[in-house]
Amino acid sequence: MNLNILLPNKVFAKHKKVLRVIVETLEGSYGVLPNRLDCTAALTPGILTYEIESGKELYIAIDQGVFVKKGHDILVSTRQAVQGIGLDELRNTIKTEFLALDEKQQEIRFAMDKLESSFLQGLTELSTAAR
Repeated sequence: MNLNILLPNKVFAKHKKVLRVIVETLEGSYGVLPNRLDCTAALTPGILTYEIESGKELYIAIDQGVFVKKGHDILVSTRQAVQGIGLDELRNTIKTEFLALDEKQQEIRFAMDKLESSFLQGLTELSTAAR
């Protein structure tokens, strides 16, 4: 199989002759072999594991994203990815960086919701005062 991992601004990794891939989805771990049916899945922050032709397993920490398998091509699109450090360090990276980012995004969404609510309330008051 051919594995391509894409970030918003670049191609993070390209690997040919991948024997199997394991990703973390919303429903749990998901393994893919070459003859598996085509599929898509939403990814959660976790570790993408893949085995290359030599039998060596490689690991990449990925943030949320999308997984697509079509024929012998696998495409992973994610916001962030980290490779080249130990498995324990990858797990810590997921906990500290990726999940912390999600908390910040939730805070931003909450603040935006408050702003929108205040804006709409102001428009309603203006509309009422103009009548």
